[in-house]
Amino acid sequence: QARAGIISTVEVLKVMEAFVNEPNYTVWSDLSCNLGILGTLLSHTDFYEDIQAFVRDVFTPIGERLGWDPKPGEGHLDALLRGLVLGKLGKAGHKATLEEARRRFKEHVEGKHILSADLRSPVYVTVLKHGDSSTLDTMLKLHKQADMQEEKNRIERVLGAISQPELIQKVLTFALSEEVRPQDTVSVIGGVAGGSRQGRKAAWKFLRDNWEELYNRYQGGFLISRLIKV
Repeated sequence: QARAGIISTVEVLKVMEAFVNEPNYTVWSDLSCNLGILGTLLSHTDFYEDIQAFVRDVFTPIGERLGWDPKPGEGHLDALLRGLVLGKLGKAGHKATLEEARRRFKEHVEGKHILSADLRSPVYVTVLKHGDSSTLDTMLKLHKQADMQEEKNRIERVLGAISQPELIQKVLTFALSEEVRPQDTVSVIGGVAGGSRQGRKAAWKFLRDNWEELYNRYQGGFLISRLIKV
């Protein structure tokens, strides 16, 4: 109803606030998705920081309950929920989550304590979102060293979280490099487009500037429509 302009988005946010004690992954996934859409829309307004603060408020209680480490008797959905919640808090700039993500990332890179598979995406996205050129370089090094395609894809999907314009360009150039399989280029560009307002503008310009190469690469396939959609 809010999307159709029938009710105020404020009403949606009030409903969302009622879910702070919700334990179910599917519900949180839906909340996260809708807040992501709102964040994208509000990134063009003065309310972007307010929506980030709202995300922190709604997701902090469940984040504190779940913690960073698996508990005895947890199911698969709890692990998924932990990754979702920590990623959301990290991207929104929740201080404690950012600090812990940086600490764990450093230990992971140094080989002291390797991150579990379900925590890698939230940690990667958090350190990149609030990172600099050395963070991006470290991530690209991890990509190069990864011996499993699953890990390479995981890194490719989050690179677009980086915020600085010159680093966004570096990620887009990387997308068309030989380091990335042609079928995975779309994921990198899509990650940039969904990462920030600056990323969306840069990805759109990049698509137009490299249209001939991209079209020739994917013509007639579903990837070209996916690329345009993202």
